[in-house]
Amino acid sequence: MSMIKTVGVCKTFHGGGGRGPLEVLKNVSLTVEQSEVVCIIGPSGAGKSTYLRTLNKLENIDEGQIYIEDNLLFDCHNGVNSVKMHYDERNKILLEVGMVFQRFNLFPHKTALENVMLAPLNVRKLSAEEARARSRQILERVGLSDKVDAYPSQLSGGQQQRVAIARALAMEPRIMLFDEPTSALDPELVGEVLAVMKQLAGAGMTMLVVSHEMGFAREVANRVVFMFEGSILEEGKPENLFTNPQNDRLRQFLQSVL
Repeated sequence: MSMIKTVGVCKTFHGGGGRGPLEVLKNVSLTVEQSEVVCIIGPSGAGKSTYLRTLNKLENIDEGQIYIEDNLLFDCHNGVNSVKMHYDERNKILLEVGMVFQRFNLFPHKTALENVMLAPLNVRKLSAEEARARSRQILERVGLSDKVDAYPSQLSGGQQQRVAIARALAMEPRIMLFDEPTSALDPELVGEVLAVMKQLAGAGMTMLVVSHEMGFAREVANRVVFMFEGSILEEGKPENLFTNPQNDRLRQFLQSVL
């Protein structure tokens, strides 16, 4: 079963202040299978983060189709979605998609445990006891069992990002989206976050990862996708894509980052 599938997805931002429309996604078609780890690489402004945000309705699309777990959620033409589905039904499907952002976005007045407990309590409607037990278990899984009572200000950037990953996992998603999860971290803290992501990949989590970490993409991804100016220009197995790129733009990009 494909967990994520997009067909011909297009998105244009209409800027103000005299700027013309900016086409950020151009006919993007991609499928991610169950338990697959797919890394999207490419220069800044390639549309990578926007593409990720369309998958859980943080951005609306103008054209194309989006399927989650073989459910057609969006079939858009001129920005109008022709799929008639009740809000609750669509929301239930989208709850299977967890997302981790560049910024940790933790509540500063809540402890690590309280931050992780919020969604199970308020969205999954677990009891406080169940939510606390699940959240403790997940914080242990990301190596933070000794930080459950710490506030974000008492945690390093890497620890805060691991809390953010735990918060997403507490919803028990079947798919995880990572939007440059290490880009806001000091270099020495990157490894601890990537280690948690490797652990998730090893456990069979379906993951779509936008990242500048080429080592992670090479080592962990089943497939790597190269985006440039809103389009997918090349995709393939990491060993092929990194050692024998077919596209000139990809070749230039790899020379600049490796």
